[in-house]
Amino acid sequence: MEQRNSLFRFSGLNLPKSQKLRSIGVYLSGILFAVGFWSMVDAAIYSKTVNASIVHVTFVDWIPFICSTLGMIIVNSIEKSHLLNDNNNNSSFLGGGSNSTTWQARVILFFGFSLLAGGLAGSFMVFIIKFLLKHYTFPTLGMGVSNIICNGCIMLSCITLWLSQNIEDEYSYSLAL
Repeated sequence: MEQRNSLFRFSGLNLPKSQKLRSIGVYLSGILFAVGFWSMVDAAIYSKTVNASIVHVTFVDWIPFICSTLGMIIVNSIEKSHLLNDNNNNSSFLGGGSNSTTWQARVILFFGFSLLAGGLAGSFMVFIIKFLLKHYTFPTLGMGVSNIICNGCIMLSCITLWLSQNIEDEYSYSLAL
C-alpha cells in the first residue's frame, strides 16, 4: 500500500483541461458576484426610498457582505501550487523551507474560507435577529432575504472562480529548471 504525506485523502480534482471551460467558469463567477452585489445594493436602495417601515439597511447589514468579499479575495489569491507542495523535509511551521510556504498558504486559505463562512452565517444571524424575531412581514423581510442571497452568491462565485482558475490549459508548460 502506498503511503502519502498529504493533508487530504484525495490528491486533487482532475478537471477537464479546456480554455472554454475556464472562460465559462470565470464569467459565471462574475455573474454570481454581480447578482450578489446588486441584491445587497437593491435592498439598501429599497430601504432608503420605498420602504415604509422603520427598519432600514444599516452598516450591520453590510458587515457579512464585507466579510464574504474579503474571504473571496483571500481564497482566490492563493495559488494552488503552494497548497499541494508536499516536500518531505522536516522544517518547522514558521521556519525556513518550502514546506513552511505550504503551511502558510493553507493557513491563509483557512482564514479566507472562515471569512466566507462567517459572512454567510452572519447574514443568517442578521436575518434572524433583525427581521424574524421582531415578526416583520415580507416587504421588510425581503431586505434580510436579499442579504442571505448576496452572501450565498458571493460564496458560490468564490467556489466557481477557484475551480475555474485551477483548470490547467492543455497547452501550458512548466518551465522550471
